[in-house]
Amino acid sequence: MMLRVTVVTLFPELFGAPLATSILGRAAEKGLVAYRVVNLRDYTHDRHQTVDDYPYGGGAGMVLKPEPFFEALDDLEPGPPVVLLSARGKPFTHDDAVRYSLGEELTLLCGHYKDVDARVAEREGTEEVSLGDVVLSGGEFAALCVIDGVVRLLPGALGDHESAASDSFYEGLLSPPSYTRPPEYRGMQVPDVLLSGDHEKIAAWRRAQAELITRERRPDLWARHETARGSDGAET
Repeated sequence: MMLRVTVVTLFPELFGAPLATSILGRAAEKGLVAYRVVNLRDYTHDRHQTVDDYPYGGGAGMVLKPEPFFEALDDLEPGPPVVLLSARGKPFTHDDAVRYSLGEELTLLCGHYKDVDARVAEREGTEEVSLGDVVLSGGEFAALCVIDGVVRLLPGALGDHESAASDSFYEGLLSPPSYTRPPEYRGMQVPDVLLSGDHEKIAAWRRAQAELITRERRPDLWARHETARGSDGAET
């Protein structure tokens, strides 16, 4: 099954190189995903192709008008999910990436300037998603992050499933640190256990490191992980 990804944006030129590069490009070549980038200005009706206006109630900045987005969606007739990238949206997570990767379509709406008219987010079937507690200059860069997070999960996009299965968040924890040659560099050593050849000890070390790093850096993830384990310490 192929995933069809559509991006509605004011700046389609931002997507050419990224979608043709590395994993995203190879996935398209393999027929795992098809990309369609749509210019929001194609759905305007004045000679200036106006997409924004001053906000009701006053204030600084310009707001993207609802009409071009609604007309674009009327024309494209996308299946779910339709995602508006927005700083006020719910955080994009690994679970969202998995959910999007299992579908047949993914449509991403990119805001720009000060904001997008709230009626776009209120449209039935539209999700509002954020990359985190930061404001970007536009939704284009957030959309590329979402696409990358989703496409790499498609079967066949990576060289092997274990590449994704050992990533951060896959099992609710951050991933353990990685090392490669040389075994010593500028006085910094690779942990002896990784050079031991004892796969059981290596697996235990990696698990312990994943738990330690998650506890220290992401107590919110650790709390959810502990809840999932259950009161007896076993996975439920």
